[in-house]
Amino acid sequence: MRELSIVFPSYNEAERLPETLARVSRFCREKLDRYELIVVDDGSADDTEAVVREFTDVRYLRNEVNRGKGETVKRGMLEAELDTVLFSDVDLSTPIEEALALLDALDGGADVAIGSRRFDGEKQVRRSWPRKLMAWGWRTLVHVLVLKGIHDTQCGFKMFRSKAAREVLALQRLEGWAFDVEVLYLARRLGYSIVEVPVEWHEAGDSRLGLFSPFQMALDLFKVRRLHRKLGKGPKESGGA
Repeated sequence: MRELSIVFPSYNEAERLPETLARVSRFCREKLDRYELIVVDDGSADDTEAVVREFTDVRYLRNEVNRGKGETVKRGMLEAELDTVLFSDVDLSTPIEEALALLDALDGGADVAIGSRRFDGEKQVRRSWPRKLMAWGWRTLVHVLVLKGIHDTQCGFKMFRSKAAREVLALQRLEGWAFDVEVLYLARRLGYSIVEVPVEWHEAGDSRLGLFSPFQMALDLFKVRRLHRKLGKGPKESGGA
């Protein structure tokens, strides 16, 4: 039986949510035996709640104040009730159909499966040159400072077995964009196996990544090691993803 909880962190996404939720609901009905959809509204000032309430198969959670993507994803993942949980960006830069490939990776024995925009000759990855340059710089910092062996930590398409999600997220501390690195760092230190799965990805026109975000994210990399320096190494921590 294939079952999946899907979490969408959302901030002022009232315009994109109707199309996204309709598409994802259709996919889930056709491809999954059981599913739940969760939208976590990070203190939006638009009509996000009204939009979500139109979908009877979607759970709506709201942060009364803006907490950041990391905290929003964490809340949704911890509220998920099924054995496998995915978080995805609302813009569906990674098409929801790629969830099947991540499910296959978990069926193959992985605890965590993450979408990767690493070119494999088959998947399409469309990204502007400024994005490519930023990604290269960020990837280099991550490898040197925190997490070797994982090519793409920032793709907003990650799937966990529920046990792994609960243990990892109980320790997560960062609320901003660098939480992706933190949860993967924690998963590896706790001994969970991580597999990168090549996915199709298209850059959204309305990117939420600010010009100066990488500088803050670099500081957050140092926080990851400092916050969890006393955490014991899991049995798989020494290996690659």
